[in-house]
Amino acid sequence: MKILISGGGTGGHLTPALALADTFRQMRPDLEIHLVGAERGIESQILPQHPYPFTLLPLQPIYRRQWWKNLQWPVLAVRLWRRIGALLDEVQPTLVVGTGGYASGPVVYHAQRSDIPTAIQESDARPGIATRWLSGRARQIHLGFPEAQARLRPGDRTEVFTFGNPITPPQPGDRAEAVKALGLDPALPTLLVFGGGQGARAINYAVAGVLEHGHLEGMNLIWGTGVANYPGLSGYARPGKVVVQGFLDPMAPIYRATDLVVCRAGALTIAELCAWGKPSLLIPLPTAAANHQLENARAMAEANASVLMEESSLTPHTLAAAITQLISDSARRQSMARAALGRGRPTASRDVVSRLLTLVS
Repeated sequence: MKILISGGGTGGHLTPALALADTFRQMRPDLEIHLVGAERGIESQILPQHPYPFTLLPLQPIYRRQWWKNLQWPVLAVRLWRRIGALLDEVQPTLVVGTGGYASGPVVYHAQRSDIPTAIQESDARPGIATRWLSGRARQIHLGFPEAQARLRPGDRTEVFTFGNPITPPQPGDRAEAVKALGLDPALPTLLVFGGGQGARAINYAVAGVLEHGHLEGMNLIWGTGVANYPGLSGYARPGKVVVQGFLDPMAPIYRATDLVVCRAGALTIAELCAWGKPSLLIPLPTAAANHQLENARAMAEANASVLMEESSLTPHTLAAAITQLISDSARRQSMARAALGRGRPTASRDVVSRLLTLVS
């Protein structure tokens, strides 16, 4: 039997797809996993590094502001529908799971029209367009936030669960060894900065300014720039001091080495921070749909697990000041770490897969 998992376009939708794939393999090694993503998504570079067969389709996002870019969809839809149909005929999945993003919706919809059981994993508190559209015919919906259920209209046969967002569970290990493996000094605190697979331009510019002014002396830096931004920022790498990568994968050794995280406030990122118990400085993406990242960050700040900094106040100076204050206050970081752990759902992947397996005969 085969499970087809479709999701991607961004790291926030690819991460749960890979977490579910790994958990399926652990719990039911007899099942075959096939992943589906978009040709233009981050998955085109990441999936070849994983042990699963995969297919990349000519999928495009739906543009909310630049609406004229959607005019290509009528022509694309015909070709895409045939490609998805051929893929389903070839793989013949017992179950299709969508993890969101523009790489998910068309595949799940085609599977529903073909009477293949489907399930949806929705990461955010505010469900996306595809989840709202497809929820009526899904057999299961798995939510990262309970608030999302009020915005859905499940069908009569649809089961809804809230187990948290599926991530790769934390892997215990020695911090000093993890720092050494990255070529850094374990005697120094380690700062991790990233903006997701596509990077975060505002954060990258601020970090570059901080480095140029020498404000991060006395600490290690692991900097995930985003794949597209890496060529222009790789020159900031310094042996034994600053590690610069386009996409951070795998994350386990990096989280193990990290003492403070600066990042966006996407749902999957927050799930990882909480599961690992990492104190964080969150800078929400201001253009996120319905400003959901700001709500995520506020919830973390109110729980004393994070510090919130809105992008409108982000400069090299304000970023350096906030980082320095947190790095120098180990007691506060420990308190934030405990608060983050209290919100963690590290077993979410196993909980979700346990329910999904009830759909596989």
